[in-house]
Amino acid sequence: MSTTTLSKAKQKELDADYAREQLLTHYLKEGSTVYTILRKVSSSGMSRDISLLVANDGEINDITYYAAHATDSRLIDGYSRAIRVHGGGMDMGFHLVYNLSSVLFKGEERAGYVLTHRWL
Repeated sequence: MSTTTLSKAKQKELDADYAREQLLTHYLKEGSTVYTILRKVSSSGMSRDISLLVANDGEINDITYYAAHATDSRLIDGYSRAIRVHGGGMDMGFHLVYNLSSVLFKGEERAGYVLTHRWL
């Protein structure tokens, strides 16, 4: 019986592929709206923790975990699951949704704008 060990980079790639597959299969399609919730702002104002949600068939689903893996973002698992985004001076919720859309719909015209964004 042979056992193979995956490198961290290969495991990260497989996790990202799985996350993209789950998002496209179960949660998102062209034109879907992704809702964002601001969970925390650092005292310096230079980082934010933001959660991502979608509404499908009358149910609200938290897609933060899959979105973090698909976009290679830092997942914060605490009181509430969120993605940590650094920087300021722009709409960071839009930034997250734009990046997610770009990753999921790569190759399509204006891929970053396939998903829409709303704050909760």
